[in-house]
Amino acid sequence: MSTDTQQPSGSLPVLQAADFASDQEVRWCPGCGDYSILAQMKKVLPTLGVPRENTVFISGIGCSSRFPYYMNTYGIHSIHGRAPAVATGLKLTRPELSVWVITGDGDALSIGGNHLMHAIRRNLDINIVLFNNRIYGLTKGQYSPTSPLGKVTKSTPFGSVENPLHPLSIAIGCEATFVARSIDVHIKHLGMVLKRAAEHRGVSFVEVYQNCNVFNDGAFDYATDRSQKSDTTIELEHGKPLIFGKERNKGIRLNGMDPEVVELGKGISEDDLLFHDEKSTEPTLAYLLSRMTHPEFPEPIGVFRDVDRPSYDSLVNAQVRDARAKREGDLTALFNAGDTWTVN
Repeated sequence: MSTDTQQPSGSLPVLQAADFASDQEVRWCPGCGDYSILAQMKKVLPTLGVPRENTVFISGIGCSSRFPYYMNTYGIHSIHGRAPAVATGLKLTRPELSVWVITGDGDALSIGGNHLMHAIRRNLDINIVLFNNRIYGLTKGQYSPTSPLGKVTKSTPFGSVENPLHPLSIAIGCEATFVARSIDVHIKHLGMVLKRAAEHRGVSFVEVYQNCNVFNDGAFDYATDRSQKSDTTIELEHGKPLIFGKERNKGIRLNGMDPEVVELGKGISEDDLLFHDEKSTEPTLAYLLSRMTHPEFPEPIGVFRDVDRPSYDSLVNAQVRDARAKREGDLTALFNAGDTWTVN
C-alpha cells in the first residue's frame, strides 16, 4: 500500500529491521514458518520510508494474529475474522496510515470470508497478508477451509469431504488489484513480494505458504524441497513465458482455455507458451493461473496481478470533501430541513 506521508530523503531517521522489533517475546512453536515471514516484514518496512507511527498491523485470531505484538508499530489484535472490517474503518478515517492486515486461512476464509471479500472488491488501500498452512494451528489441528480433500485431522478422522478454497482464486474473483503468492522459506522472493505489495496503491492480497511443523508438517514440501521445487513451482515474471523444470525445458501453453504442460523442442518453442501479463485488466488469465495446483501443474509463485483502479478510501473521502464544499454548515438550517413540526 502506497502512502502520501513519506517525507523527503534525509528528513527521517534511517531505520533498520531491528527498529521494527518490539520488546515482546516471540511465542510461536520452534521451527514455525511465521518466524520467516516476521523477519522479512521487518527487513522490508525500513525500505518504504514510512514512519513507524504511521504503520499499523491489524489481526484477527490465530497463530498469525500474534503478529502485531511483535512489531514496534501501532497494532490492533481484533476479533475472529473481523480484521478487514477494523482496517476499513481505520483507513477511511486515517487515510495517511499504512495499514496491514495479518490473517490466516482459517481466520480469513471461514468466519472472516464475508469481510475479506468486501474489503477486496472495494479496493481499499490496505495490504492483506494471508498465512496459509492448510490447518487450524492455534486450536490444535482441525481441518481448515484450505485443507485438501481427504485430509485426516482431529476433526476429520476419516478424511475431509469438503473441497478446499483457493485464496488467490477468491481474491482474483473479487478483482483484487494486486495478487501475489510466496513461500515462507523463499526469503528473497518473499521480501520482494511484500515490498511490491506495500508499494501498490489499492488493495494488495498476498498468500504465503507457511509450514505448521506441529500439526501439518510438510504440507508444502513439494514447493520447498530443493530436489523437486524447480519442477513443482513456476516463478511468474511479467512479460516472460511460463517456463519451469531443472533443465528449463518445460512450459505452460494454452489448449483453448485449458493450460497444459509441454516440453520445449520437438516442434514447441517459447513463442508457443503462455506469456505472463500481470498488468492485464482482464482477470481471466490470472484466475487460470490461480487454479494451477500440484501435482497436475507446477504451482505459480510471484505477482499474478498488478493493475490500477481508484481506491475505496480515496473515493469515499473525495465524496466527503465534495459534500462539505457544497454546504455552508448552518446547523439551524440543517435541523429545520425537511418535514418539521412545532409542538406547543
